[in-house]
Amino acid sequence: MSSAPVEVEPTLTPDEITLRANPWVTIVWNDPVNLMSYVSYVFQKYFGYDKKKAEKLMMEVHEDGKSVVSTGSREEMERDVQAMHEYGLWATMEKQE
Repeated sequence: MSSAPVEVEPTLTPDEITLRANPWVTIVWNDPVNLMSYVSYVFQKYFGYDKKKAEKLMMEVHEDGKSVVSTGSREEMERDVQAMHEYGLWATMEKQE
């Protein structure tokens, strides 16, 4: 029997586990068409966010030009981007690094 050292993977934090498990994000971009109240409404209706979180994300879109509104698998983000388009919002997805 050999007594080769056993390599132990370093402990991951919950945030690192989430990033590895959900490597894709949906980004909603600011546009000159939709009212801020409508964008908040969409975030509440589609994602189920409470009013406070929906308004925080909407303000990021308005002030920063974009906001990451969801994270998940590629298939989930494709679905979310399509839904945002159906609501008339500008959205894209990208792989989180």
